[in-house]
Amino acid sequence: MPQQQTSGPRVHPYAVLTTVALLWAGNAIAGKLAAGHISPMLLTLVRWFFATLVLLPFAAPHLRRDWPVVRPRLVYLSILGMVGFASFNAIFYLAANYTTAINITIEQSAMPLVVFVANFFLFRTRVAWLQIVGFALTLVGVALTTSRGDITSLLALDLNRGDALMMLAVLFYGGYTVALRTKPQVHWLTMILVLSVASLAISVVYAAIEFFLGQTRLPDLQGAGAAVYTVIFPSIVAQSLYIRGVEMIGPNRANLFINFVPVFGALLAVLIVGEELHLYHVAALACVLGGITLAERGARRI
Repeated sequence: MPQQQTSGPRVHPYAVLTTVALLWAGNAIAGKLAAGHISPMLLTLVRWFFATLVLLPFAAPHLRRDWPVVRPRLVYLSILGMVGFASFNAIFYLAANYTTAINITIEQSAMPLVVFVANFFLFRTRVAWLQIVGFALTLVGVALTTSRGDITSLLALDLNRGDALMMLAVLFYGGYTVALRTKPQVHWLTMILVLSVASLAISVVYAAIEFFLGQTRLPDLQGAGAAVYTVIFPSIVAQSLYIRGVEMIGPNRANLFINFVPVFGALLAVLIVGEELHLYHVAALACVLGGITLAERGARRI
């Protein structure tokens, strides 16, 4: 059963998770705008440095109170932050250098499938047949996107480097979402701060590797603007709301709303970045929307 939170204002989980999807779609646009204007590992470091700095004064009192609960789970929580926050975003921003923002957002739709499979095999989570159909439709949409409308190219493993990197990032965040199931019962600000500090620590390592490889690019005005967006909205606001959404309706159902990311992302990519929306993108989006509708209806019947 999903955990319910009794304190705080009553907010519909659909509103919470749809907002998350919109902000994460913006993250793909920011990543694309940042490409060539700030190097991806430096962007990841900047993101988590300032996110941690902003969170610290608000979250520190809660962390002190929750420390007896956090301390024995500190390694576990640190791994969550390194995988779900820093590593996912580092690969995400690297992928944006090689593929389109539309592709990135549609490919994120594979996350629910990763969560579904992992929850089934690890926790024997019950599923309805409509969920299976919904996940299958989502997978078709992702396949159409990664293959640019030619699914036969997948058989030859003929993938754009950015699309391949994005699918790796999906595995990282899907694993993080499943692991949230066993997170300790602490204040949400405590959780975000601990994960952010862990993300900052590993981001320093990633940025150092990038520097020694001679790949570091300092931000210009456009790169700095993209970094500011990633600090405030995807890092703090969206991650906090996502944890809240998982608490409200559980990881399987919450992760389905990531399927709204490509819808918002496609619109933003066309309007802001000027990318071209192809017919296979439209077909993929139709599969994604159909998938989330069927899977959500199936989840209600369990």
